[in-house]
Amino acid sequence: MRAIGLTEFGGPEVLRVIELPDPVPGRGEVRIRIHAASVNPTDTMLRSGTTRGRFNGRPGPYVPGMDAAGVVDAIGPDTSTPLQQGDAVIAIVRPYEPRGGAYAEFVVVPVESVVPMLSDVDFPAASTLLMNALTARVGLDLLDVPAGGTVAVTGAAGAFGGYAVQLAKSQGLRVLADASPSDAQLVADLGADEVVPRGDDVADRFHALAPDGVDGVLDGAMLHELVLPAIRDGGGIAVIRGWEGPVDRGIRVHPVWVNEAATDHARLLRLRDQAEAGELTLRVADVLPADQAASAHRRLAKGGLRGRLVLDFTTL
Repeated sequence: MRAIGLTEFGGPEVLRVIELPDPVPGRGEVRIRIHAASVNPTDTMLRSGTTRGRFNGRPGPYVPGMDAAGVVDAIGPDTSTPLQQGDAVIAIVRPYEPRGGAYAEFVVVPVESVVPMLSDVDFPAASTLLMNALTARVGLDLLDVPAGGTVAVTGAAGAFGGYAVQLAKSQGLRVLADASPSDAQLVADLGADEVVPRGDDVADRFHALAPDGVDGVLDGAMLHELVLPAIRDGGGIAVIRGWEGPVDRGIRVHPVWVNEAATDHARLLRLRDQAEAGELTLRVADVLPADQAASAHRRLAKGGLRGRLVLDFTTL
């Protein structure tokens, strides 16, 4: 099969079309013919070598990609699943495992990581759901704020932030969020109760709206210590890149590791159903042929995207 991978870490230019053996599904696994794979910041971290330690010394080639949409191509032996060959599905893929990530014609994943395709949604849009929404879902579950509580979301216009706003609202929370002036209406439309200007002093603006402090922060902008003053004593902060503090006033730091939830089928199915019901908004910035992955990574690095870039693997 063809894939978009790398044999050495570096800039976007290291991404190229490579030939790999077709993966074979084992027990409890399915093989998916990929139609679309979304491009996420975690993909650029893999490509650059920032997270090379997660390969445990395994040599390349390496294939990025965590978010995929496609069609079930084969089902492993003794696999209990209602899925059938030819079914349209979405899946979350763990690229640090030996068979690599979603930037490929075929991927093999545990059946628990696969859920049926959304109706009336194309493959590119569907491919933008699971990884970012699951990250937000895990963060909210770790914060464990009861209905009626208040959370703040930083980086609310981004993919993770947007899903965090919508998921928090769906469980009855008051949501404060930050945004640039050009994104304020977007974030309000996603459901935030109050939108404040983003910046290093955003904690002051959150605190003005919640004088006793928010119960928790979903820190998509990775402000870390800068947003801590907005949190009440004993509250929490969900972080997406492994920051550990320091913190004081009894505030708890909750690192979010989405890989650990990649086989939580019930969570994935719930996210799919919420998107189907219109509670979660799928946002595509652009669709590019898969062999233009390097260009997609450059565009992501420039910032300013509202929605995910998606690679079309039907053109590879």
